[in-house]
Amino acid sequence: MGFLNDIEPLKQTALTEFKNAADLAALEQTKGAWIGPNGKFTALMKQLGTLSKEEKPAAGKLINAAKVELEAALGACREALELKAALPKEPTDFTAPGRRRTLGKLHPLTQVTDDIVRAFRKIGFAVADGPEIEDEYHCFDALNTPADHPARDSQDTFYIATNAGAVSPSPGEAATAAMAGEGGRSSLLRTHTSSVQIRVMEKQPPPVRIIVPGRVYRRDNADATHNPTFHQIEGLYVDKNVTVGDLKGTVEFVFRELMGSDVKIRFRPHYFSYTEPSYEIDFTNALVKKMGKDWLEIAGCGMVHPQVFETVGYDPAVWTGWAFGFGIERIAMLRYGINDIRLFYENDVRFLKQF
Repeated sequence: MGFLNDIEPLKQTALTEFKNAADLAALEQTKGAWIGPNGKFTALMKQLGTLSKEEKPAAGKLINAAKVELEAALGACREALELKAALPKEPTDFTAPGRRRTLGKLHPLTQVTDDIVRAFRKIGFAVADGPEIEDEYHCFDALNTPADHPARDSQDTFYIATNAGAVSPSPGEAATAAMAGEGGRSSLLRTHTSSVQIRVMEKQPPPVRIIVPGRVYRRDNADATHNPTFHQIEGLYVDKNVTVGDLKGTVEFVFRELMGSDVKIRFRPHYFSYTEPSYEIDFTNALVKKMGKDWLEIAGCGMVHPQVFETVGYDPAVWTGWAFGFGIERIAMLRYGINDIRLFYENDVRFLKQF
């Protein structure tokens, strides 16, 4: 067993080289030289085959003990080098003040939406939600919008193409077909959140008092005041003996909450297919006058059309109600003095951190 006398010297040399490795790469190279497949210690173990049957157990035990010691030392050296690699290259001044984490903020559109919702909740309104992918029935037909209305043209609305010739629809196509309901109505990206009003009235009897904030889509070219995707909030109040006076009082309260106590509201006659009578809402305050204007158009509203009530199963002889809608971006632009709607969607932190 002459070669066994080499185990201890080889082990000590290997231990010394492990400790002297300058970095993890050098350590791995040293490991390969000693206990890798072609390492010196591995070659020593291969010589066990030259020993007699009586000599092998003692020799194997001696070599295995040395190998265990080498692997333990290798692990300890690796941990030390990993810690060294993680330490900063430059000296650290632990007396210096720490770095504060930058705290995020709510997007200005989220802030305005939250304020609108908070104002309506003060007077008993609940928040409702619905799908952004709609069918023509809920988006147009149930809202008394005629088939030849310009809003239903593909130039104004994003319609979603479906494969009518498919033999067996995919799960996604089946879901779209189920949403469209009877008659195979086309799917589209909703142009307003009024469709949620229809869905709520279909599911529950009056009285109803809801607001519906959400994202809507129209085929507008992006410029300083338009964007194909924007946010809208609509409201619906249905009960017995609801009047235009209730509508005006509610709108006045909410806009004073949002824009200040000096807000004044004006209603102008207008036309919407789903309300009768219908109005445009103008408002004025110190901010509007500072802009050199007397009034600014801010929203549309009106008393719910009797045909809409009949469509959802409400008796228009018993129930009356009003609805309104306005753009959240418009409120935010007026509130914060922003002159380009596109700034809301660019995710420029320099812009967003101002709010």
